[in-house]
Amino acid sequence: MLTRLLPLCLLAACSASSTVPDAARTVGGSPTTFVADLAIAQAPFTDVSVDWKQRLDQPYVFVEARGSYTNVGRALERVFKLAAEAGIEPSGAPFALYYDDPGKVAVESLRLRACLPVATPTETRGELGYAVLESTTVAYAFIGGPYPEVPRSYPALFAFLARMDWVENGPIREIYLVNPAEVGDFRELVTEVQLPATASR
Repeated sequence: MLTRLLPLCLLAACSASSTVPDAARTVGGSPTTFVADLAIAQAPFTDVSVDWKQRLDQPYVFVEARGSYTNVGRALERVFKLAAEAGIEPSGAPFALYYDDPGKVAVESLRLRACLPVATPTETRGELGYAVLESTTVAYAFIGGPYPEVPRSYPALFAFLARMDWVENGPIREIYLVNPAEVGDFRELVTEVQLPATASR
């Protein structure tokens, strides 16, 4: 049975350990094991390990939201609720897709999707949508600490793109690998950040 993630709106109050969880964690009620193949960066993010990989196709269900990205917690609560009502079980950790640059787009127009991965094509209705995140090259890094702190690591990923002569090619993906309900300190949280990339023209 799907267990909702602890309301992520609590994350706005997170304080910024070097504790690196690499054992099984419960995400959305399902055991999820992750192993970070890069060092997990910690604030102030002066040393962020970044690499690239080929991301595989990922089916997912989602809800869309507009407005401040600080509202992602409410959107994730909503997608968990709708998925539970539809009897949909997530196949892994929840994630969010961020489509716009807050430095260039008005706050009220910012677009995001709160997402749950699923193992197979899934029928949805109403507010709950279904899509496939297509396979692509991504620059990625593992970021430790409170989720609201994660964007502070973005400059390191964009610097990596520049060194590779690549440009961003799609929404930024944040994968929330650790359920806040499972830790005693928000510094134990870990997020994988992915920037889709393509060769600069």
